[in-house]
Amino acid sequence: MSTAAKNSFSARQKIVGIIFAFVAAIGFSAKAVMVKLAYVEAVDAVTLLALRMAFSLPFFLIVAAMANRNKRSEALTGKDKLAVVGLGLVGYYLASYLDFLGLQYISAGLERLILFLYPTMVVLISALLFKQRVGRTALFALLLSYAGIALVYMHDMQVLQHDALTGSVLVFASALAYAVYLVGAGHTIARIGATRFTAYVLTVACAACLVQFVLTHTVADLNLSSRVYGLGISMAVFSTVLPTFLLAEAMRRIGSMHTSMIGSVGPVSTIYLAYVFLGEQLSSIQIIGSILVLTGVLMISLKKQA
Repeated sequence: MSTAAKNSFSARQKIVGIIFAFVAAIGFSAKAVMVKLAYVEAVDAVTLLALRMAFSLPFFLIVAAMANRNKRSEALTGKDKLAVVGLGLVGYYLASYLDFLGLQYISAGLERLILFLYPTMVVLISALLFKQRVGRTALFALLLSYAGIALVYMHDMQVLQHDALTGSVLVFASALAYAVYLVGAGHTIARIGATRFTAYVLTVACAACLVQFVLTHTVADLNLSSRVYGLGISMAVFSTVLPTFLLAEAMRRIGSMHTSMIGSVGPVSTIYLAYVFLGEQLSSIQIIGSILVLTGVLMISLKKQA
């Protein structure tokens, strides 16, 4: 292949990677809007999460089976299996459950901004566990991020009153669970590969959500409208399975730094999607708060990549 052909191929790969990262960010962000649309009807967080995971599970089982057929894949050790189960329960099951609960109380825009704080939490957890020094730039970025959340939170408090506190705490706990997952996942991902690891931990999370539903609900609770089932399928395909693997492919083509930068459109897109589909208010305070959060998180992410 000539140099010109290689450059052309590389350029196409980058464009595809950018598109994948953008679509993944929108897909993840649309989840909050679909959850809020489902809550218009008589469905609770456990049932809705079970629907999302039930429709997602076949895809992850197929990917896991394909990964197991790869003869170059290393067999999982007992330690790897424990890590997969533990990280799946914390990073996806617990984080998702707390997020769905929180969305019953706060706006989709605030939810996405709080979740977007997870890189700042990774920095703080790493500083505590591994005695890593937090520099002035990181501290300033943390200050910007949490100041932005405070602004958007005050906006929600005016609209939703006391419910905003409950929802914010639940979603913050969800982001913290995901940050703990990221801190603990690095070694296992390096050993067994990102795609296989993702398929395994999400299979564990799907199973946990279904077990929770079976233990706490009856079959009669599945007597829901076709609209709720449609939203459950949409969440599974467009806000779980598709963005998960598109994100992995984007990182392979353009790197994690550029993928993270493109991912910053997520919170902004949620705010505008919520404005269009949910009728949520779009105020100047929200816009300023969003800018502060995005700036702070990007500063953290870029510094970490550097």
